[in-house]
Amino acid sequence: MTAYSQGHAPSVLASQQWRTVANSAAYVADRFTPGTTVLDVGCGTGTITLDIARRVAPGRVLGVDAEPSVIATARAAAAGVEGVEFVVGDVHDLPAVTGGERFDVVHAHQVLLHLTDPVAALRAMLAVSRGVVAARDCDYGGIVHHPHDPRLGRWLEIYHRVARAHGTEPDAGRRLLGWARAAGARAVTPGASIWCFATDAERRWWGGQWAERIVDSDRGRAARHRGGVDGLVARSRRVVLDPARRDRRRLRGMSRPGGARTRCTGRPPARRSGRRPGRTTARR
Repeated sequence: MTAYSQGHAPSVLASQQWRTVANSAAYVADRFTPGTTVLDVGCGTGTITLDIARRVAPGRVLGVDAEPSVIATARAAAAGVEGVEFVVGDVHDLPAVTGGERFDVVHAHQVLLHLTDPVAALRAMLAVSRGVVAARDCDYGGIVHHPHDPRLGRWLEIYHRVARAHGTEPDAGRRLLGWARAAGARAVTPGASIWCFATDAERRWWGGQWAERIVDSDRGRAARHRGGVDGLVARSRRVVLDPARRDRRRLRGMSRPGGARTRCTGRPPARRSGRRPGRTTARR
């Protein structure tokens, strides 16, 4: 089941629309060759999907997301891009969504951490793959910042507790290898990468959109409406959650010189039996 608690506020979409193959799927970019067919699961507004489509043309690319509003945005953005289609669908029902079609690459970016059963989702992805399943997810426990600010630590604690109250796992990156094996993938290549926000502009952008998100998104509202997730937010909302104060400098990103933030992600491409010559194969 999808338990996407971020919502689709402008601050959330701003983060999604920043993403490209170069900054979010570089680990699997060598698979996006002309003629390749790709299924992009949880495609959101489609920025990564459209980047993939341009790389694999004349190959076919299908973007799937459960939220109709973001699919409408993706379709509008796809005007003039050949070979790409966006449909509303559930990750757990991919064989029906794709009409039984199999793809050379099944790609999912920041999807599994929003699901209550990520292993079932990976099984569904394997079922529609004839080549490689590539998944990359954040590990919020791997977020580090400097200089230290206890209020940012409080924000991370709030994030973890709200996510887990929804039945999802915010520290998904470290679990990807185990989830892939549990889903039945035998040949799994684990790896890790980071997003690093260190320049003044990067810190302002990253911290600014998160400052907006924590006070004006479904996740921020969930934190407040849950009574502070066992009282946590009630004790700290004056610092980071009170819309009246909007003290966004704490989350805006370490606008001070020398500040930096890194965000760790894990990404195991899980391979299964493939039809293309030279493809690493595995049997379930």
